[in-house]
Amino acid sequence: MKRFCVITNRDKEDSNQKAVYIREYLEQKGGKCCILENRRVISEGILHYTDADKIPEETECALVLGGDGTMIQAAIDLVHSRLPILGINMGTVGFLTEVEQQNLEHALDLLLADKYTIENRIMLRQCGLTQSDAERGKACYALNDVVLSKRGDCRLITIKVYINNELADIYRADGLIISTPTGSTGYNLSAGGPVMVPDTEATVITPICAHSLNKRSLVVSARDRIVLELGQTKEFQEDTAVLVVDGRTVRGLSTGERLEICVPEDQTRLIKLSGLSFYKKMRDKLNGN
Repeated sequence: MKRFCVITNRDKEDSNQKAVYIREYLEQKGGKCCILENRRVISEGILHYTDADKIPEETECALVLGGDGTMIQAAIDLVHSRLPILGINMGTVGFLTEVEQQNLEHALDLLLADKYTIENRIMLRQCGLTQSDAERGKACYALNDVVLSKRGDCRLITIKVYINNELADIYRADGLIISTPTGSTGYNLSAGGPVMVPDTEATVITPICAHSLNKRSLVVSARDRIVLELGQTKEFQEDTAVLVVDGRTVRGLSTGERLEICVPEDQTRLIKLSGLSFYKKMRDKLNGN
């Protein structure tokens, strides 16, 4: 592997300096590297920070400087490119990142020597079913999760969950999380959902503060088509909710509106350099062991 691009959060000065250092280091070792311009661009109603069309065609790897938020955004921006991503932690927890700053040079040497593996992570694709003609079918992608949450006030909302056109359950709760295995260690875990190993071909549906003693998470196949319908909790008052995709507020919904969520063919390809197992990483990152 000789050709790289660097994606960074340019709002952080230390990330910018590190990007320049990486470019110089790789070029001294005979590689080629460009630093991508990082700016907010809205395309088809979706916010992007990296223009995938600006990545040189011969690029073999994207080096992402930042924390989990930067990694997630890069995965979404590069969703159709199939470009492998290596995360270099410039944040705090860095569950998705592979390399700590003190090991940077060693990691770059491993890439140059082709000593790495690639791990595929499933994503989620969300699109509306009951929006206006102009909005219907527009897709948002998520690496972690899609969340339908109550809006503003303290009232519960009602969410009907259909799986492969069959009513699976009705939740009265503060909201509902649809998570990938990658996202299962995030909001899903905080809401009491199970942790899934990264290569699990499944998604998990987890209610947020369900008003019931027996409403628990539901794990479904990655091949299943999930449809969420916002119901009506009170007879004379519509429910309102907000759709959040990987931490980004996408739009509001009201009673009767539907969303389709499925696992697309596109996947995020993460570069792995160490033999550190998922379980060891989970213990280190989540338990502080």
